[in-house]
Amino acid sequence: MTYSEENYIKVIYHLSLVSPKGINTNAIAGMIESKASSVTDMVKKLAEKELVDYQKYQGVTLTQKGLHAAKMIVRKHRLWEVFLVEKLDFTWDEVHDLAEELEHIKSEKLINRLDEFLGFPKEDPHGDPIPDRYGQMIKVEKQLLSEVGLNKKVMCLGVKDSSPSFLQYLDKHQISLGSEIEIINKEAFDMSLTILMNGKEILISNKIAGNLFVKVM
Repeated sequence: MTYSEENYIKVIYHLSLVSPKGINTNAIAGMIESKASSVTDMVKKLAEKELVDYQKYQGVTLTQKGLHAAKMIVRKHRLWEVFLVEKLDFTWDEVHDLAEELEHIKSEKLINRLDEFLGFPKEDPHGDPIPDRYGQMIKVEKQLLSEVGLNKKVMCLGVKDSSPSFLQYLDKHQISLGSEIEIINKEAFDMSLTILMNGKEILISNKIAGNLFVKVM
């Protein structure tokens, strides 16, 4: 696959996690930042390579071949993120764009060696699962902090928004994976939360809470 084809496959994969019955080409265009007509042309090419199934007005779905290819791209991306954070001391808000470039390296042998070198990590720095060499990945039960009831104690497992600005906000307030949080108040007006973490009360918006994945302890 070309770099462009790999990017399309990855975008379709991520969209399919939300809409498994079929992805609208307009949704793909929005993610790729391309014209709908260009997306349709690319989807047809991917269909010729048996990576997607596409029927006009019914959307796009990944074939088994396409699904495996997408998982391997995701695997490379997330392993490189782990490497950049753990071995090169990048911060978690710096690694996404770099991994976007590194994920296109073709060598399967290199990626398997990288996986072994890192100790076969199960999650990337943002808490997202890393597929193994066969495309299998752990499934962790989690929910958004905004959905958790009052007086519950939770542990932060991951982020929904991995943009640098959001991750920098979390760093500013010392919220990271593994942080233990207690919800002590929820405002009825705007659903903002007062949380207790490390003995300190912090007020966070509903938008922030809606981008943190947690599990109840």
